[in-house]
Amino acid sequence: MTQDRDHRIDFFRGLALIFIFWDHIPQNPWANLTLRNVGFSDAAELFVFLAGYAAVMAYGKIARRDGWLVASVHILRRAWVLYVVHIFLLAVLMGIIFVANSHVETRDMVQAMNLGYFLGNPQQALVDELLLRFKPNLMDPLPLYIVLLAGLPLILPLLLRRPAWVVATSLLLYGLVQWQGWNIPAHDNGLWYFNPLAWQVLFVIGGAAALRPDALRSQALFVAAAGFLVISAVVALSWKWPTMHDALMPQAVGEWLYPIDKTNLAPVRLLHFLALAYCSARLVSQGGWLQHWLSRQITTMGRHSLEIFCLGVVLAPLADMANALANDSFASQCTTALVGVALMTALSQWLALSKRLRQPVTAAANQALPANFRRAA
Repeated sequence: MTQDRDHRIDFFRGLALIFIFWDHIPQNPWANLTLRNVGFSDAAELFVFLAGYAAVMAYGKIARRDGWLVASVHILRRAWVLYVVHIFLLAVLMGIIFVANSHVETRDMVQAMNLGYFLGNPQQALVDELLLRFKPNLMDPLPLYIVLLAGLPLILPLLLRRPAWVVATSLLLYGLVQWQGWNIPAHDNGLWYFNPLAWQVLFVIGGAAALRPDALRSQALFVAAAGFLVISAVVALSWKWPTMHDALMPQAVGEWLYPIDKTNLAPVRLLHFLALAYCSARLVSQGGWLQHWLSRQITTMGRHSLEIFCLGVVLAPLADMANALANDSFASQCTTALVGVALMTALSQWLALSKRLRQPVTAAANQALPANFRRAA
């Protein structure tokens, strides 16, 4: 671990993983505490933004030290690992869903997870899965991350030298997507739920933020962003009370605002998240709060985001099945969500412990090598 690592990134990434898990469990009471309840964006925006931030921070250092080619090899190797994990995760998820569906009578989990296409067209579904065209529910963020990461070598050299140019180009593509409705084809004549042509803007802005974390320091901008967050929170909270919402929201504004499209990352979603990220960066500093027990658990989860995300994808339908078998009782819904987070925490701690135990062995083995081999390693 480097000394200049920003532990806030790991903390908020861990928090995003918890929120994604809770949001994926139907009727989960704890989902009332996630980001989607207090604004127009949710944990998906946070996850993609921080993915770009972490990727550029890590691979940008490699590019500066060893060159673009070496960095590109590292990036593409990581993208390949994500691709293999995606295929394996789909097989595990389908097995869980098919078994769970045979035990649950109150809902069709196969259809809820968008796996009916696989049952009707298994051969084509397998081909579409290998091409990232078939993405059951819960798994959409991973193919999006694979595509965005695989494209990083194309923009990394210019991003390191002229980040403003890359951000401007990214915003231009985003604007064209909003205007023209461009997307990538998916299975059964569908489209990607997370349109990479639109969501790339968050990944790129996250990467630029890693390079220039203090680029924008304006009190007026902070006040405007905070005001927008307050208005967004009032509107989002009013959704729970339609009468209050109708009283607060003029019809003309509602026609402009709705629907808040997630597939193409509607501008109001993007603005809300950028305002949230900007205010958080200004208000939340690296300090003693990160050393508290709960903060350290969440930070450790964020440090092992791939493994924790995969576990969350597996646990969400299991929690839904357990809730269905318990007649969707409030106690069951609360318990399964908390047990899932506990299991995610346990896995992250086990991964952290395994990493610490490997370090002395690696260091000892490295010391046993001749000096020229150690320098090469």
